[in-house]
Amino acid sequence: MTGAPIKVLVIDDEPPIRKLLRMGLSTQGYEILEASNGKLALEFLAQHPALIILDLGLPDIQGHELLRMIRGRDDGVPIVVLSSRGDEAGKVEALDLGADDYLTKPFGMDELLARLRAALRHQLQVKGERPVFRSGDLSVDLVRRIVKVGEREIKLSPKEYDLLRVLVQHAGKVLTHRFLLKELWDELTDAQYLRVYVRQLRQKIESDPERPQFVLTETGIGYRLRAPD
Repeated sequence: MTGAPIKVLVIDDEPPIRKLLRMGLSTQGYEILEASNGKLALEFLAQHPALIILDLGLPDIQGHELLRMIRGRDDGVPIVVLSSRGDEAGKVEALDLGADDYLTKPFGMDELLARLRAALRHQLQVKGERPVFRSGDLSVDLVRRIVKVGEREIKLSPKEYDLLRVLVQHAGKVLTHRFLLKELWDELTDAQYLRVYVRQLRQKIESDPERPQFVLTETGIGYRLRAPD
């Protein structure tokens, strides 16, 4: 990294996890702030971290409540949640409360670093949305509404395009079923409608819809569009 180091606030009550994150992130040039509980975490917000890693299992403040409090003070800082394996409901609630991504313990450092980079990229993209999105062979011109895979132009229905546009606007970030339903329909609709449109979209943009490379399923949670190149 060049310039001032990116400040990351790690909120976790387990010393071994904090040590792992401190060592792994420091070698990549990140500056680490460590909070072992929610009270300390709220105090550290005054130092304006560029990114937050939040463990949902804290001793003093329930993780989802702390997430809600952080979002009340800063609605833009990327937040990556750490959760226990199999806690789909907890992950969905965290994402609906404004978390940008999640990782399941135990996790690999390479995967965490990739998620952090994606969250930071998404934040920059929101601030100045790029007119043309590219990921692998897929390109989406958001101004001219042109979708291509390689040199082949893809014809999408209005609803298929709306789905892809929302995914592009949040590329690299997992979007819950509830979020996508609210974005695409005026009233909450059965998630089966969403699955139908995801399937139709994959049929048109994926070389193998059964093994998608672009529109990825987050089991029990929602979907994620592969991050831009």
